[in-house]
Amino acid sequence: MWFNQLFLLPLYRRTTRTLLVEDEIVEKPEANNRSKMSVNIPGVIAMVFFYLLVLGIGMWASFKSKREQKKSVTSEMEMTLLGNRQISCMVGIFTMTGGFVFVKPMRERKCVTMFDPIHMKHGKVLSSGLCLFSLTVDIVWIPVILIGLGSTLTVILNLPYTLCIWISAAVVIIYTLLGGLYSVAYTDIVQLVLLFISLWICVPFVLMNPYSLDISKTLMNNTLHAPWIGTPDLKKAWIMADDFLFLALGSLGYQCLHQRTLSASSLASAKISCFVSAFIFPIFGIPSILIGATVSSTDWNLTSYGSPSPYERGEAALVLPIALQHLTPSYISIIGIGCVAAAAMSSADSALISAASVFTSGIYKNALRPQASDREIHWVIRSVVIAVGVVGTLLTSLSNSIILFWFLGAEVAYIVIFPQLICVLFFNITNGYGAVMGWLIGLMLRLLSGDPSIGLPVILHFPGCTLEDGVYVQYSPVKTISMLSAVTGILFFSYLASLLFNRGLLPEKWDVFKVKAQHSPQPLTPIGDAAEEQWIKNGCSTEASETMMSKL
Repeated sequence: MWFNQLFLLPLYRRTTRTLLVEDEIVEKPEANNRSKMSVNIPGVIAMVFFYLLVLGIGMWASFKSKREQKKSVTSEMEMTLLGNRQISCMVGIFTMTGGFVFVKPMRERKCVTMFDPIHMKHGKVLSSGLCLFSLTVDIVWIPVILIGLGSTLTVILNLPYTLCIWISAAVVIIYTLLGGLYSVAYTDIVQLVLLFISLWICVPFVLMNPYSLDISKTLMNNTLHAPWIGTPDLKKAWIMADDFLFLALGSLGYQCLHQRTLSASSLASAKISCFVSAFIFPIFGIPSILIGATVSSTDWNLTSYGSPSPYERGEAALVLPIALQHLTPSYISIIGIGCVAAAAMSSADSALISAASVFTSGIYKNALRPQASDREIHWVIRSVVIAVGVVGTLLTSLSNSIILFWFLGAEVAYIVIFPQLICVLFFNITNGYGAVMGWLIGLMLRLLSGDPSIGLPVILHFPGCTLEDGVYVQYSPVKTISMLSAVTGILFFSYLASLLFNRGLLPEKWDVFKVKAQHSPQPLTPIGDAAEEQWIKNGCSTEASETMMSKL
């Protein structure tokens, strides 16, 4: 589901301050001479066919989910959000990567979302707060995805930017509404197959175009442009390590990833899906590397695009559609549209179903209306999908906002949500006081570290922070430092609070998170019948947590 990140084309960026964002787009295409060009009719026909294909598969999946529900006693929520926990291994491989370490503890708890363990441990107040963080992450990712798709379609098809975005959003919302996770999972298969095939079809044409030099000769040499592999710089080693950990671990703070492991038909199937997907993912990344290298080896003055290069024009984020339009035949560029649309729609539907899961299960069912009926839950899910889809699409109209969306989405997941999940699953000492202090510490550290790309001033200067062109640049791994500080804060303050209350150093009436009741911590979710009795006895089940927190 994260294959859309393959279009980042990192080889083409020239500074570490240029953010990697979904698909290949940060900027909206300018209303320049493209507006005077005629609409690409064959491309429009191809896109209509693709959208109808995806919509048809989504409708078929919705009928399949209804048949499965009639044969099952599962709840409406589990059927819509987790596909009745019957997503096969093969479907799972096509729809997710990562999460191997989290599969066992979360499936043993029969979780619907990744916030269920937090609800069991800390109660509905804290879990609902973290759900709001996750909901924000999903909402701000949708405009990033849609702007990527809309900009590409505008460049190649010469259709109005707003029209491209709203049509794409409508298709995604409709098939997600119809079948829930079933529709999302089965359409992901088609989208990723088309992505893989269309990318590899485009690569030979891009590589063999007459306007580009051999990429093996431009690998380390200054020819038309700087070497496309970049120049090693020890000064930026910590930044590269920070980005690597951020991209590798940050996705573990997204509900849409864990939703796929929780929906798998078995624990073994979930683990196999994670393992196989991890090996398949790099194969999907090879075409992006080759296209990025070719773009950096092209004499743009000889092309219909002209000089200066996309990077010099400030259109570096649009290199994929530009390469398809100016370096390949028109029929190949039409095929390339399919790969971009497939990647974008695959991520957009995942964000929609993730937001519906988090709000419906984590906030509405667990905190607002525990007694809600299946029919009520069904309509809540639909309402959330529509609301999040519309709000996310409306956000695409905001100018100069995509970098801020990236910051809010990716870094909140890495610095706020990921540490909470790690601690609640693997450290029994964790309690509500530590959870609150952990996210405060992590968030404050990251904000004080600054980020010039969104106008956030650097207040806390880590080692290596230097003034460049009037702007302070951090050369320390500030994102990872903030994340690790959050983990440390959770564990330290959890231990401290437990010590103070259990030894009577603070009065019990101040213990709003009932730490003293957890004096002998038990595993978060024991397994088996006998363990279930112990689980209920210690007040760690979902129902017990709700009762405990309702007394606050």
